[in-house]
Amino acid sequence: MGENIRRQVRKRRMFYIPGYDPIHPRRYRELYRKEGAEQASISGYNLTLAAKPPKAEVYGWKVYSNIEDEKVDVDVEVLFWSDIVRSSMKQSIYSAYMQLARTAYIYIGSGSMGRLMQLRKGPMIAALYPLFFLFSTLLIALLAALTIGYTISLVLPWWAGIAGVSVVPVILSWVRKNDNRFYAYYLLHDYAYQAAANGAYHPELEVRLNKFANRISEALQEDVDEVLVVGHSCGVHLAITILSDLIRDGSVCVGGPELAFLSLGQVVPMVSFLPEAYRLRSDLLFLSTREEVTWIDVTAPGDGCAFSLCDPVSVSVPSPKGKRWPLVLSAAFSKTLSPERWRALRWRFFRLHFQYMCAFDKPGDYDYFKITAGPKTLADRFHQRQPSNSRIEKMVNKFTKLSP
Repeated sequence: MGENIRRQVRKRRMFYIPGYDPIHPRRYRELYRKEGAEQASISGYNLTLAAKPPKAEVYGWKVYSNIEDEKVDVDVEVLFWSDIVRSSMKQSIYSAYMQLARTAYIYIGSGSMGRLMQLRKGPMIAALYPLFFLFSTLLIALLAALTIGYTISLVLPWWAGIAGVSVVPVILSWVRKNDNRFYAYYLLHDYAYQAAANGAYHPELEVRLNKFANRISEALQEDVDEVLVVGHSCGVHLAITILSDLIRDGSVCVGGPELAFLSLGQVVPMVSFLPEAYRLRSDLLFLSTREEVTWIDVTAPGDGCAFSLCDPVSVSVPSPKGKRWPLVLSAAFSKTLSPERWRALRWRFFRLHFQYMCAFDKPGDYDYFKITAGPKTLADRFHQRQPSNSRIEKMVNKFTKLSP
């Protein structure tokens, strides 16, 4: 990383970009409040949250901290797109099965699935899970319909067909209503939304990305020491495009706040490996060489939903000359969580996917709350850190074109 120690942070603007999540952004405030208090207790620093005055289309909170014997004020804003996510999930059961077939065809038919399997198996298991679960559910519903229909036919033969057929939608509807137990429809809609345009951004998302870029651009003109953008899961590739646009537009000025990007639990190859992800691949290539930003990428092998320790640039496009970013690090859940905590969490896959924003009872040099509310810039905090030795940098993507 860079050799120079930079400014101390007194004021920070932080922008958090969630992944594909239909839940109101207040969830992230409560997560920060609860987990921040626990980490502060473990690590011996002070962290206090306060509400911000309500403002249209803006949601966030204030953080006041005393970390490493320094006081820091942080203004946090969630760049949410949960309304777009909810809209994309409004599918009938029949439409969901059609969506499942289309998504499988795009990933498997294009050859993207085979290439992705060469990286990490976890995200691919998550991608195939809805396929097997929903078709198994349909098969069970059909078998139940046949069984009930046959049983009724022995007594009331004229009702057998009606009774049998009515069972199928009842079972399928029950499964969908209880998807908070199964996550099959959720994962289906997630992958389907990314794949629907073969890797290109949807028009409604393009509009939202422009709004996000404007918010960050305004912060870069403020009297703060650091503007920190945190992207999680699908929010990572959105942040890559936003930051690339800001730098291209000249919004990052010399003498202004430090610009930092923390990517957590990234699933970039899920999109960059699709045939028409031209813009994302161009942005990956561009951002990886820029000195205007510090980019730290944190994943963990214990997170089965992320492409852990896969350099999102190197696996997606041929590495450019002068590549600087990202610095790929491991959160090392098996080491930074106590054995008891690790045993309790290791099979809770979705919970582990959010562990990056949670407390560690044996924290290493990755501490989400020190990064977001501490007195060091992201560049300073990791300026002597070497990348993970087990990172994957082999270019695997079948589709590397940057334009049609």
